[in-house]
Amino acid sequence: MPGSNRNPLPRWRGFNLLELFSLEGSRSAPSSNPEFLEDDFRFISGWGFDFVRLPMDYRFWTGTDLSDIREDVLERIDRAVAHGESYGLHVCVNFHRGPGYCVNRPDLEPFNLWKDQEALDVFCHHWKTFALRYRGVSSERLSFDIINEPPGPRDDFMSRSDHERVIRAVVSVIRGVDPERLIIADGVSWGNDPSPELADLGIAQSCRAYLPMAVSHYRAPWVKAEDWPEPAWPGNDHNGTYWDRSSLENHYAKWADLGCSGTGVHCGEGGAFNFTPHPVLLSWFRDVLEILTSFDIGWALWNFRGSFGVLDSAREDADYEDFHGHKLDRALLDLLQEH
Repeated sequence: MPGSNRNPLPRWRGFNLLELFSLEGSRSAPSSNPEFLEDDFRFISGWGFDFVRLPMDYRFWTGTDLSDIREDVLERIDRAVAHGESYGLHVCVNFHRGPGYCVNRPDLEPFNLWKDQEALDVFCHHWKTFALRYRGVSSERLSFDIINEPPGPRDDFMSRSDHERVIRAVVSVIRGVDPERLIIADGVSWGNDPSPELADLGIAQSCRAYLPMAVSHYRAPWVKAEDWPEPAWPGNDHNGTYWDRSSLENHYAKWADLGCSGTGVHCGEGGAFNFTPHPVLLSWFRDVLEILTSFDIGWALWNFRGSFGVLDSAREDADYEDFHGHKLDRALLDLLQEH
């Protein structure tokens, strides 16, 4: 699984698939379907990409007893992993919601993953189940991304030491049954800041491509952005802070430094919601992709089909082509294929 001198991970490029993303659904995944679609893998591979990330909600495979795990749901994930192998795509399995934490609606969780041992015990049990299930599958084909977007550290919810304790516990459980598994930890502060204190674990870390939020999340209701001013690139964000390419380069420099120090880096999510003006999206994301490419950091668009995606994004100002019954944003696809 060769990377480069600046990043031990391969520069994987691809998309997030949202079939098991959220039990409630959301504006960014309005048509979630529990079965991953083989066509998605076929299209992604056919366009020259090599990576899919599966952000998932643990409640799909659990019931009232959080220790019980439904075999039929795990079989759907098995089929996604098999599709990845068939089409030459690396599959990254991610807990978007784990017992005790989710960046979206954390209030739905009765426990705090970062503070409560009961939540951590269930979390480790679930990851051990996945590790046992996929033991023997090469890390060139499959990786585990522990928990999506840990929050900004603060003592009353999740301190850095809390985060480190949870990650180390999960890594220990996974490696206890599958020592060779490639493991990824999302950066803290919602994927924006690396965790150098984890460097000795030999795991990779994942950043995000959403800054500035005024561009990526314009009018996104889940961050209460309905009244933010229409973005420009370069330009001021909703707080009046000026952003341009050099701002992005400064932000990603810490991730580049992490890669050069020997920790693999990948950008697990990025893109812009469908209210962001299309020319702004293309201009901003070109800068993002060029910077990530210059640092040998791969990426995955959020999402493939849907409001951030190349298919069926429902942007009012994009020109679409018909593609096997889907609406294809050719300009965005061309941009992604360039990088």
